Amino acid sequence: QVQLVESGGGLVQPGGSLRLSCTASGFTFSRYLMNWYRQAPGKERELVAGITSDGGSTNYADSVKGRFTISRDNAKNTVYLQMDSLKPEDTAVYYCNAARQYAGIKSNYWGQGTQVAVSS
Repeated sequence: QVQLVESGGGLVQPGGSLRLSCTASGFTFSRYLMNWYRQAPGKERELVAGITSDGGSTNYADSVKGRFTISRDNAKNTVYLQMDSLKPEDTAVYYCNAARQYAGIKSNYWGQGTQVAVSS
């Protein structure tokens, strides 16, 4: 079955770094756009970063541009989110998402989330 398993979350001080990983199984990873979303308490889920299926193009929310980097390794079925210069407002549950639209059919898969807390 389809699985997206996130890891790498935790507690970090402001200014610190974390690297999230999301390993996929049960579908053809290399055909999917991969995204990282986050949801803070009391807020809606928001798109943080996305990367095309071949890794050739990325996009970022304005709030994380210059601090976060999304990348993928299709040989390992894994997408990463390198988070640097973390701020308290980055505190959230981070979710991995796989999305694809082909022949009029949309596919959309989610991981279970990993908690990131930025606090001194």
